Amino acid sequence: MSERTPGKNRLELEPDTVERDLIKLVLTVVELLRQLMERQAVRRFDTGDLSEDQEERIGLTLMLLDDRMTELRERYGLRPEDLNLDLGPLGPLLPRE
Repeated sequence: MSERTPGKNRLELEPDTVERDLIKLVLTVVELLRQLMERQAVRRFDTGDLSEDQEERIGLTLMLLDDRMTELRERYGLRPEDLNLDLGPLGPLLPRE
């Protein structure tokens, strides 16, 4: 049997880091959803489906969410790239910017 060496962006749960690892997993899911919402908003902006008020509200909401994500990452010592899980042959979970 060959011993697998974990990738640097794979989630590994250890008893002494379980809180940070759980936060990392939750923030990864939230970041994925944030990026999907942002893409959907851009698509709706481009097609003209939104009123000016709706565009402003969505833009403000996305900026606030990004600010909160930054605060939480900093609180737990995480960088944006730490939230990008390696899915093995499928590649990274989040698109690289």
